[in-house]
Amino acid sequence: MVAALGDALLGADKFPAVKADVEALIDAEVSDKKGASGLALKGGYAAVKKIGPSIVPSAVEGLLPEFVEKLQPFWLDFAGNGSFGDYLVARGDQVADAMLGVTDDKIAASSRAAIKRVYESLRPSAKKHVVEALPRVGALIQKHAG
Repeated sequence: MVAALGDALLGADKFPAVKADVEALIDAEVSDKKGASGLALKGGYAAVKKIGPSIVPSAVEGLLPEFVEKLQPFWLDFAGNGSFGDYLVARGDQVADAMLGVTDDKIAASSRAAIKRVYESLRPSAKKHVVEALPRVGALIQKHAG
């Protein structure tokens, strides 16, 4: 196991594949959503992509280092025992809070009113969605860093 998650996921040789997998993970998570909150999320996601098709790829590129930094302590504690997705799910609230802290800070600093509105409308249900995505997040990390 690689101790430094950043080295495993953000190195020049790995980053393009990790970034592509993260974008695919986001698309899959949004696509899988059901019910009223799923419709809202799908609508918000479609609105963001319509506002700027490069927003999601740019956000992934810009936010991934900070997400990796927030996930590093969990990765170290996990120490390669079993499924990292299961490990993250067992600590879902803590992991989701760490990850959402990154996006909350970025949105607070943003000058893009349209993006802020969409984020603020989706934020109340975001923690639930992040927790639901943790099995895929863990599998993606384990695939590239395990």
